[in-house]
Amino acid sequence: MGWSETDRAARLHKNDGGDQRSVYEQDRDRVLYSSAFQRLAGITQVVRAGEADTFHTRQQHTVKVAQIGRRLAQLLLKSQPDEAAHYGLDAEVVEAACLCHDLGHPPFGHIGERALDALVRKHGENDGFEGNAQSFRILTKLAVRFPDFDGMDLTRATLAATLKYPWPRESSGSKSKKWSMYRSEQVDFDFARKFHPGTGKTLEAELMDWSDDVAYSVHDLEDFQRCNAIPWAKIFDDPTDVITHARGGSTSKALRLRMEAAYERLAKHLQGNFRALLTQPYEGTREQREQLRRMTSQLIGKYIRSIRIDVSSQAKRPVTFELDDYDEVQILKQITRDYIIATPALAAQQHGQKIIISDLFTAISDGLDDHSDYPPFLPVRLRYLRALAATSNGRFVADCIAGLSEGEAVKLHGRLFGTAAGSVLDPIVR
Repeated sequence: MGWSETDRAARLHKNDGGDQRSVYEQDRDRVLYSSAFQRLAGITQVVRAGEADTFHTRQQHTVKVAQIGRRLAQLLLKSQPDEAAHYGLDAEVVEAACLCHDLGHPPFGHIGERALDALVRKHGENDGFEGNAQSFRILTKLAVRFPDFDGMDLTRATLAATLKYPWPRESSGSKSKKWSMYRSEQVDFDFARKFHPGTGKTLEAELMDWSDDVAYSVHDLEDFQRCNAIPWAKIFDDPTDVITHARGGSTSKALRLRMEAAYERLAKHLQGNFRALLTQPYEGTREQREQLRRMTSQLIGKYIRSIRIDVSSQAKRPVTFELDDYDEVQILKQITRDYIIATPALAAQQHGQKIIISDLFTAISDGLDDHSDYPPFLPVRLRYLRALAATSNGRFVADCIAGLSEGEAVKLHGRLFGTAAGSVLDPIVR
């Protein structure tokens, strides 16, 4: 498999805890009990956290990704034991990586991510800001867990499994759009990827990535079904836009035919089994609730069985997919993008959220110009980040903002810009 169990279980700082748990169980628990994981309860999944109880928060999404990841790993350990052993597959590693995968998401989800990227680059940090890279930075540097070193000190296997895009940012091409490490974490990255010098994901990273796709494609649809936001009649009547957008701009006839076939299979399955759910306004009747639960369960079960371990010498990656199922997941994800993420109401909300991020960045940056260490108004909890950013003001400000929940960001913005005076007895960020 390219690395021994000793190599996989190694920690950069060699802090194993010494209790009854395996090293990978320790990894999983360190993440679960971290403040970074707790913060995800106040971070957007698709709709703003706290807007309504109907919608998943980023934390709820993460918990479900972790559940899918563990069950997927357990299935492969049972159905392909030799292949799983070849790569050293461990269900605890997959679950831990799933729990880690969104830790770096800043307030307001992807709109906050894009805003911070532009601001950090404007301040001279070419690595910019990326949620996946921020997750790795939290795990290896920003998390507070031990007195004598930074980060959570996770095992090599778990760190490698969190690297969805195992490369730094490049100036052009696909690696300029997604990356999983800043160069400030080069030592940690080299440790994690010591036995994987290329750009391919480890098996456990592949399973984490697919679990995320499955959860996103199914659970977000479940949310918006409850609030009657998805016009199924329109989608079933004319799926042209969804199919076209799911192709991602490709002109390939073969891909078009695949997407059309995936849509037809989904439409037949959904209309044939869940008509009462999809053709009538959702009112929460017992029948609708039962059908919604059954639909979610069936789709997740189907897609968990869609991935297989590949140990062949010519394999470019350690997994293969049931192509029909893979295509169906792309269609489901596209429905959310087209009918929820692209709505004017959400766009207007995101416009305001971008302003909050920009204003906070400016206020903290200007405060640094006046004070060498940190602005006097900066919440105490964030001040330790100054030393971890060294001389990079842009990285320090991004770390501060990315460490806030959305409620904290809104309240801090209101106080700094005079729109909400608040109370001097309320520190906002604890």
